[in-house]
Amino acid sequence: MSRAGAKPIAAVFALVMIAGLAASAGLQTAIDRRMAPYLGTPDELWIPSGKVLKRLSLGNSGLMADIYWTRVVQYYGGQIRDRKTDFSLLGPLLDITVELDPNLLVAYRFGSIFLCEASPRGAGEPMQAVRLIEKGIQANPDEWRLWHDLGFIYYWDLKNYPAAAQAYLDGSKNSHADPWMKVMAAVISQKGGNRETSRFLWTEIYRSAEDTMIRQNAEEHLQSLQAMDDMEELDKRILLFREKTGRPPQALSELVTEGLLKGVPIDPLGFPYRLSPGGKVVLSPKSSIRLEEETPPPQPEKSS
Repeated sequence: MSRAGAKPIAAVFALVMIAGLAASAGLQTAIDRRMAPYLGTPDELWIPSGKVLKRLSLGNSGLMADIYWTRVVQYYGGQIRDRKTDFSLLGPLLDITVELDPNLLVAYRFGSIFLCEASPRGAGEPMQAVRLIEKGIQANPDEWRLWHDLGFIYYWDLKNYPAAAQAYLDGSKNSHADPWMKVMAAVISQKGGNRETSRFLWTEIYRSAEDTMIRQNAEEHLQSLQAMDDMEELDKRILLFREKTGRPPQALSELVTEGLLKGVPIDPLGFPYRLSPGGKVVLSPKSSIRLEEETPPPQPEKSS
């Protein structure tokens, strides 16, 4: 997950190659040699700061930022591949990357997603993501989509709707911002978190994403929201069945028999919905859809 405006990972690799594989390899070898005395200690103790690496980069801090961004992607992907849940190096690696190149938008935009993603698929550290995006905004005040990223984290991960609305409102003041930024600020202020708003935001991420992983992440969330809509509608049909027959259905196929459904519905992945023994609509055990946890909007404070 890139959101619009972020450099695609392929471009990062291309940049590294254009700069010269030999030069970058030699530079990294020199740095690794300088860091060798620390390699016997735990990673979190020996990993250097961005300022240290800037001094060691011999004026090639932009190239080093691309190298470290590649390391971020490799680290995150490796933890996922190996089914590890410790992402403790993710934050430090991202801090190094943006210290080396404060204008590397992909590090802020993708990195914040990696930090926000809940365990076991990410660090589960949305506040770290907020701090990362705020660094990005400070270094790149004209990049209005960073305000979208900040608002999204407050909305989706922290359920802090006033902060989310403020972020979208602040971002909408950028002369290049899309008009929907101001609309989102108003909608979130009025309704808080709801499925319609969530669908719009995930659709925008899916539409603007250039990276396959980010698009897949957005698609999974959209599938979850669709499944929740489907299950809500099925609950309504079950209620109609009870009113019509005076009893609960034993299976969704009974709703088809009574003409309340044209056929047993399937979820976005193609698996049929089922009825639990308690009469609740559930996903098939074979379905990998993860239903989102919905939080009702905060109630307005009563005036004294």
